Amino acid sequence: MPYRFDLYTLQLFIAVVEEGSIAAAAKREHIAASALSKRLSELERMLGMDLFIRRPRGVEATKAAHTLVRGARNLLHHADDLSSELNGHAQGTFGRVRLAANLSSIAQFLPQALRLFLNQHPGVTVDLNEMVSTEVMRAVAENTADIGIYSQADDQYGLTTFPYHEDRMVLVTPCDHPLASRKSVHFIDTLAYDHVGMHRGSAANILLAREAIAADRTLKLAFQVTSYDALISMVDAGLGIGIMPVKATTLYACSGIRIVPLNDAWASRRLKLCVRPGETLSAAAQSLLDHLIQK
Repeated sequence: MPYRFDLYTLQLFIAVVEEGSIAAAAKREHIAASALSKRLSELERMLGMDLFIRRPRGVEATKAAHTLVRGARNLLHHADDLSSELNGHAQGTFGRVRLAANLSSIAQFLPQALRLFLNQHPGVTVDLNEMVSTEVMRAVAENTADIGIYSQADDQYGLTTFPYHEDRMVLVTPCDHPLASRKSVHFIDTLAYDHVGMHRGSAANILLAREAIAADRTLKLAFQVTSYDALISMVDAGLGIGIMPVKATTLYACSGIRIVPLNDAWASRRLKLCVRPGETLSAAAQSLLDHLIQK
């Protein structure tokens, strides 16, 4: 028999899955825990199956719950799109787009592209969330983002992808470092020195670790940071050398570092756009995707 889902109940259900606790979800959604628990019980009764395993310190989502949460996010997102587009008829706006992007794209290409797009579509709101590339793809696959931008990560979700930009990785060193005077350098020559790397799970770190293993060497990460300006500050202080996109280096004024090109073929990286396969985007999301593909 067909199920009749209540959107608010689905919103509460998603909160419980994400928080792993009825009490925490109730606090997040500003509802009494007893009222939330009652709605969950009614949802389970309607479906004829358990969605959670009750534990002493919270709840654990069942396989059925993980299936439902994907569809629930989709329903709620489409409801938001419909509301935004209907408001757009009255107010001249076109809706909201959830965009997940890695740091490299945000530091180099995305701001200008977004500025041009929002100037042309002043009613569109873009919710931008910075993530590492693997999380970008996951967010798109799980429908917590409409469009993703990532670089050189293994696609385990079968997403539909489009080329976006290419960036070039370079070596950043202190001025007095032994490699600073080189006109160019191979990555393997940098492995004798301490590196300042990006945070765990970033596409750059995964790439560098793979290349070090391929050379039967070890990537010595003395420090890991979460931004390019932090990386440059650490290098400037003489705490290591780093590898980052060349265009991003121009954003941070610093006289105490040197930029050395990398000779390795992999230093040219491809950034990609991704969306869920076989799904029709909202008018706002499709407009942004078309704009980014052209840029």
